[in-house]
Amino acid sequence: MTTPEHLDVVIVGAGLSGVGAAYRLREECPGKSVAILEARDALGGTWDLFRYPGIRSDSDMFTLGYPFKPWREAKSIADGPSILAYIRATAEEFGIDRLIRYRTKVVAADFDTAAARWTLTLSRRDESGAVTESTLTCDFLYSCAGYYDYDQGHDPVFPGVESFRGEVVRPQFWPDDLDYAGKRVVVIGSGATAVTLVPSMADTAAHVTMLQRSPTWIGVVPGRDKLADKVRELLPPNAAHRLIRTKNILFGLAFYQFCRRWPKAARKVLTGLSTKVLGDADAVREHFTPTYDPWDQRLCAIPDADLFRAVKAGRASVVTDHVDAFTPDGVRLASGRVLPADVVVTATGLRLLALGGIAPSVDGRPVVLSEQFIWRGAMITGLPNFAVCVGYTNASWTLRADLTSRLVCRVVNHMDRHGYASVVATPDRELARRPLLDLASGYIQRAIDAFPRQGDRGPWRVRQNYVLDAVSTLRGDLSRQLVGTRRAAVRRSDGVGRVRTAADG
Repeated sequence: MTTPEHLDVVIVGAGLSGVGAAYRLREECPGKSVAILEARDALGGTWDLFRYPGIRSDSDMFTLGYPFKPWREAKSIADGPSILAYIRATAEEFGIDRLIRYRTKVVAADFDTAAARWTLTLSRRDESGAVTESTLTCDFLYSCAGYYDYDQGHDPVFPGVESFRGEVVRPQFWPDDLDYAGKRVVVIGSGATAVTLVPSMADTAAHVTMLQRSPTWIGVVPGRDKLADKVRELLPPNAAHRLIRTKNILFGLAFYQFCRRWPKAARKVLTGLSTKVLGDADAVREHFTPTYDPWDQRLCAIPDADLFRAVKAGRASVVTDHVDAFTPDGVRLASGRVLPADVVVTATGLRLLALGGIAPSVDGRPVVLSEQFIWRGAMITGLPNFAVCVGYTNASWTLRADLTSRLVCRVVNHMDRHGYASVVATPDRELARRPLLDLASGYIQRAIDAFPRQGDRGPWRVRQNYVLDAVSTLRGDLSRQLVGTRRAAVRRSDGVGRVRTAADG
């Protein structure tokens, strides 16, 4: 019987988070064997998968980028290809690209309590497409696969869509050969994807209409950060990056707190800015003033007011109504109006998928995630030696992702110092159950019940505050909620049928 390969730490996912996690582990846990398992053929995650026109970040790159790799490009709000190039350059510079095993999907993960290790069942696909199954063991498993289902988006059923003579496109699976030049385009949706697509497609389409059921809060942000440009002229790259990053973190946190504490004032500020740029108070009232308060759902950012400029120039328009049915030549609305279309883009959102679709088990028994709590936004009760990377909803994903990776390094080193073979997060008192992601957005509400819960206090509460999280994550006591099992109590197979304790050597 062949002994499976064993690694100290396995990272699932070679996107923005996975590359950052590997860097932290190599720097802060030297000597540990690390591999990144990536189901796709390339690194980059979201930024390699999504190819629709205009794809970009909705966070500034000084905070979305890595703290250890200064962002040097001109744009603060960057396009997808630039972000992908940045991730690739980071992986190559620090040798992380050599840790990635492509076309390797984790289909099952079981933790053996007696041996204190994970056994991963892997589906490997070679370049010809042939699939083989294998196993791999590791001491610690770190999921950096995000929480979106990249194989399937939210795809509502529209009556009559089969009668439509034009082309229906989903942003998640954008066809490379789509030609929309000179054509009438309807984009169904009002979230970040829609507000990105509309101005980008409007440059070449005959006209683009954004059809939304209800408005979304939109914030106008500069595509370039002039203050950042000045700072980068005066200071060395690393110092400039730290200063700009700190400035943007504090501004983002302050604006979020302003919106949550004084929603009426925030509504006034946002509608005022939109009216100033669009120049039409009635249009802002009808199409860009939601019924919910700012940051009840994630705020959409439009760099340099590109959406508003496209609308103001007449190249795009916004309609707030419901789809009644598709017709052969367009989309009929609940009001009876018909929007003529040659191309319809269904930007109706993504689906959430916990742990990238991995259903973990312990000693062969499935762990029901919805019955578990999450500690410091990373480790899950009932799952020893396991962490998940979940970014902020009110700020750049990477801010929390990097904190989580540093926490994982602290936990791994804590285990070594104390002679632990395994640790599991365990609350010391009863917790009230709250949703992991506390946003009213439809894509979250549709699937959040399948995720672990956050608690109502202390390290079991998932805060949306980077400053507080940085202090507690990097300096907090790990012993209070992490229950450890010492190596001397662990039994491991030596690969030839004999079971030994760790104390045997």
